[in-house]
Amino acid sequence: MDRRTLLKTGGLGILGLGAGACATGSGPNGASARTPVRLPPVEASWERVIRTTVGLRPHRSSGFLVKTEKLDEKTLVHNYGHGGAGMSLSWGTADLAVELALEQEFRRAAVIGSGVAGLTTARQLQQRGFDVTIYAMDVPPNTTSNMSWASFTPTSGLVDVGRRTPEWDAQFRSAVITAYKRLQLLAGRDYGVSWVDSYSMMNEMPSAGNQQGASRLLPPEARSGRVILQPGEHPFPSRYASSRASLRIEPSIYLDALMRDFALFGGHVVIRKFDSPRDMATLEEPLIVNCTGLGSKALFDDQELMAIKGQLTVLVPQPGVNYSTLGGLPGAGGGNLHMMARRDGIVLGGTNERGEWSLEPNEEERRRVVDNHIRLFDAMRASAIGGWSPPTRTSFVPAEVPPVETFFGLES
Repeated sequence: MDRRTLLKTGGLGILGLGAGACATGSGPNGASARTPVRLPPVEASWERVIRTTVGLRPHRSSGFLVKTEKLDEKTLVHNYGHGGAGMSLSWGTADLAVELALEQEFRRAAVIGSGVAGLTTARQLQQRGFDVTIYAMDVPPNTTSNMSWASFTPTSGLVDVGRRTPEWDAQFRSAVITAYKRLQLLAGRDYGVSWVDSYSMMNEMPSAGNQQGASRLLPPEARSGRVILQPGEHPFPSRYASSRASLRIEPSIYLDALMRDFALFGGHVVIRKFDSPRDMATLEEPLIVNCTGLGSKALFDDQELMAIKGQLTVLVPQPGVNYSTLGGLPGAGGGNLHMMARRDGIVLGGTNERGEWSLEPNEEERRRVVDNHIRLFDAMRASAIGGWSPPTRTSFVPAEVPPVETFFGLES
């Protein structure tokens, strides 16, 4: 899943969100200058799997679309195509969409879609004095946004190299700064937004200025500093590791909170499916904001839209584990992995299927992700550093992967 902007160094993953502030911990003679990081390993095993989720991300090769057009006598504002960066960028692109809405004289708006793009757009409109109704086929928890990894990864699956324009770059920078600041202000239990230490594993020291592709777009205001951990300073089965503070968003809490705020400010939700722009033209509201994600491919014949299928497998929550990892052991697809500890479980990911519209779980990928996380955390447990004594775990491994309840994200 290219959501993490994952690079590969020595067969192990490293997050490439920008150079930021980069510090090492070696003293003048190469000795460690820091107290080693000690982390409890994840108890990764098949018997702890509780669910697998599948979601389709709305990717446009030229990046997200925010623009205005006419729909009969109505004004239509588009806000969709965030790829894997919807949870990261939604407050920012919502702000761009609302700026376009403010150019109109009307203060009654319909928002189409109740994923994170729709909910943040609705809230931004309310905060600017609009009377807002959301029209959606599904509401949380049955949206693609509920199925997301949901850390702050604003360049994840966002834009193809060579398709950017200076105008779009300016929109992106504005959106990412707005979103980053807004998410920081929402940090706390009520919204499920928090800071977490994210660790990437690598066997070679990263070079300065190692940003690639869309990651170069990130302004300094939208990234935290990175610390390079030397051998002996970290518990991972790699020579080096990097540590960066990252924003974590817990989708079920976050989206429910946005729905609650929308209702408290007088918003209404109508369950409705639209088959064509003509259906939208029948709405009473003079201003319509389209946040339908992949639905815009059929509704507005956007041929750029492509589904990027991702799936997550979730383990039983583990007290004491409160960090995330990127990368894994080399071989057998073990490098492209990520783990995020959340209150609803330990989330394992690492899939990215471009052009795949199926909502059925990819069993081969599920096995790869879980098995390689088992390898990773068993190796971490056996590492010389750490001083960690794990609780007793059963040695039972079922011959067949146990069935799990599967959830699908249908609307962004």
